[in-house]
Amino acid sequence: MPNADPVAVAPPPPAPPSAAPAAGRPQPARRLRSALAATPAVVTDAAVLGFALWTVLYHVSFLFDLRPSVTFLGWLVGCVLLAGLAGVRAVRRSRTATAGAPTAPADDTAPAGGTGQPRRWLLPVVAAGVVAAGTAGLAGTPAGDVLSWWVPAAAGAAAGVGAMLLTRRAWRADDAAPPAPPTPTALQSGYALLISVGVAISSLYLARNTPDDVYYVGKTVWVAERDLVPTNDFLFTENVAPAMGSLPPTPSIEVFDGALAHVLGIHGASATWYLALPVMAVLAVLALWRLTHRWAPRRPVLAFSVAVTYLYLVAGSDAALGTFHLPRLYEGKGMFVSAVIPLMWLYLTEWFDTRSRRSLLLVFALSVTAAGLTTTSAIILPMLVGAAGLAMLLVGRWKDAVVGGLVAVAYPVGAIVVSRLVLGGMNAAGADDAFFDAEYTYRRTLLVGIVGVISGLALWCGPLLARRRTPALLAAGAALVMSVLLVPGVLETLGALTGISVVLWRVPWLLALPTLIGLLCTVSVPSPSRLLRGAVGGLVAAAMVTSFAVWATPMWSPESWVETHTRPTWKLPQQRQKIAFWIAGQDRPDGLVLAPSTIMRTSLIVTSRVRVVLPRDFYLVEYDLNSDFAKDRLLLAHFADGREKPDREQVGGAVERLGVGTICVYNGNRYARDMAVELGFEELATRPGPGATTCYGRSG
Repeated sequence: MPNADPVAVAPPPPAPPSAAPAAGRPQPARRLRSALAATPAVVTDAAVLGFALWTVLYHVSFLFDLRPSVTFLGWLVGCVLLAGLAGVRAVRRSRTATAGAPTAPADDTAPAGGTGQPRRWLLPVVAAGVVAAGTAGLAGTPAGDVLSWWVPAAAGAAAGVGAMLLTRRAWRADDAAPPAPPTPTALQSGYALLISVGVAISSLYLARNTPDDVYYVGKTVWVAERDLVPTNDFLFTENVAPAMGSLPPTPSIEVFDGALAHVLGIHGASATWYLALPVMAVLAVLALWRLTHRWAPRRPVLAFSVAVTYLYLVAGSDAALGTFHLPRLYEGKGMFVSAVIPLMWLYLTEWFDTRSRRSLLLVFALSVTAAGLTTTSAIILPMLVGAAGLAMLLVGRWKDAVVGGLVAVAYPVGAIVVSRLVLGGMNAAGADDAFFDAEYTYRRTLLVGIVGVISGLALWCGPLLARRRTPALLAAGAALVMSVLLVPGVLETLGALTGISVVLWRVPWLLALPTLIGLLCTVSVPSPSRLLRGAVGGLVAAAMVTSFAVWATPMWSPESWVETHTRPTWKLPQQRQKIAFWIAGQDRPDGLVLAPSTIMRTSLIVTSRVRVVLPRDFYLVEYDLNSDFAKDRLLLAHFADGREKPDREQVGGAVERLGVGTICVYNGNRYARDMAVELGFEELATRPGPGATTCYGRSG
């Protein structure tokens, strides 16, 4: 009632001091959520620092002639010390942290077309990107045969320049302080971790036999069995002939796997495929998650899910990024494009945003890691860093661009230069035969048809969808540089000036393409309805995934040269593996083993103790194809394969010159079996089918 006296209500008694959360001491549940949210960053950053330390120790070990196992044990000690130091620093930071509610990050969810952007120029840039994507995706198809590559190249250049100018203008028009980086929630990080573990498990059941395995896994097996780093040729000879000039010993990943196997007392191939590969799969997926979360203006989980789906569903081509993920992740170049590339874009984003010593340290450590994975890093990283640096220069951040660029490329380029000075010049034999022009480079990696169109949209429209400021600017820099590289004649000129034509088809690797693919489903429409805005992103994601499922070749398809198994297996055709083990178990005379080409390529993965005539014919370009060294090996391999029937004098001469001690051929190759007997070889053993094989040994 209006005239009634108000009733006095006593305030509640204050809570006892013990009931209030202590300042700076979050409750266990909050602490657990914070730890889970930070786990992807902690895991990937620790892996980068750890492998960078290993790579430095590996390179230093050449000065002291250390065995890999000794270097590995020293690396373990170093990792323990670094982990202890990091733990102490973390405890100190937690003790000095002040209590308080977390501050909401600044609103940087607006895409690049946000504050200050002239909308009248947005439509022409998008239109140019759509034209470029559509015509580039149709290249190589019957519908695109009538189009000159100059059409997508010109439209792509216009879209690249336009996106760069729009993001630059938006940057300059935004006077606000750089927004706080988005922080993942525990639920988001938990989802990413769950996906990464699932991907790691699936890696054990997918097997893609690639010809390069004889070098990469073969080197691991050599190190595991001998505890020695081969600095000379280990494929054709016993570390005697000069090493292949195109493959200097700067990468450290194969030696790491071999040293791990030697210390644990397991087979080198098992260490690679059962231990290292699942760990690499986790790291690659978490790297993709971190960049996607950092660059996506909204719906990062959806964008990440689409990106992972893209890698699984779009394989088939020998250069598709899905092919370089799980099926070839254990090869250094697979890990480079799948993990190092997204992490480098992430670390550069953090460096340009924060200018912190920590972010610069991570950029440097990642560059060392890249050098330890593949020599390709000395080619692709300068392009990537150049794209990022160009974007920063255009907004006046020249000092940050120069410092970040030098830190990012100094070690990988320096490692190659030093190795070339010590071991001699790079051999580019066969480079001209393997060169791919701009059109074919696009078709090999970004593919053709509807998948190629989607890839083009990600390339040329992705910068307009990325989170504002640094992510959008760096994405625009990548799109601009890639657009220039796709102009006819640019790759040819670059190859002529540098002599690296053989690997220029890898230039699309500078893009974080899976993340850009995911950004397409973050598109927003102007609508007051949040449900409608979210539905648009979901529909775009569903359309892309459906397109990948219908028009692309999945990772597990036989058309991707992949076999799926019901249990974890080596990444070898099982019958070849059994034959190679059977040959290795025979009591053979001294000398090289001649067998069918696929068996010889498998033998060096089974054991380095079996020396074969021809590990892989492609590598002969390093040793003069016109020499007897090459001609004899090719002749005998074709003879063992049953592809040619050289006469007794030719076979006998090659056998004597190479010192062949054992000839193993399929029972169906009657000509080779009879020839072995004529040459004085005696039957050693016969293996029943499938893959029935007979081995003959030199008598006396």
